[in-house]
Amino acid sequence: MDKSTAQASELTEAMLLAAPEDQYMSAEQIAFFRRRLLAEEQSLLSAVKETAGHLQEAEISSDWNDRASAEEEHTLELRVRDRERKLLRKIRDALKRIEEGNYGWCEETGEAIGIARLLARPTAALCLEAQERREQYKRRFG
Repeated sequence: MDKSTAQASELTEAMLLAAPEDQYMSAEQIAFFRRRLLAEEQSLLSAVKETAGHLQEAEISSDWNDRASAEEEHTLELRVRDRERKLLRKIRDALKRIEEGNYGWCEETGEAIGIARLLARPTAALCLEAQERREQYKRRFG
């Protein structure tokens, strides 16, 4: 393991938040977020496999109440997996931004998104102000 890899693996959220502004999106910080995004991606992919297996193993009961309960559970599980599928797409988009060298910068304004926001939402592509403007626009105009 080289020095930069060792430093990246030692970075903590507190260290990221305490880093000076001139270190924003340094190689170590990028490596931290890449690892976090890849770990989340693997977690979601495991959940997808688990759901597929669970749905295939489901037994169909002859009791209507049991069948209704099982169908409701499947519906809820599929809804959660749909949200996770959308998150998986956002994770892959964020990983692509890392590869392109523009991760951490607002797609709309070009300003820094900020470490605190990226820690809370590593898939963020917009700074907080741009995200708020977009949400207000959607509320007004659908």
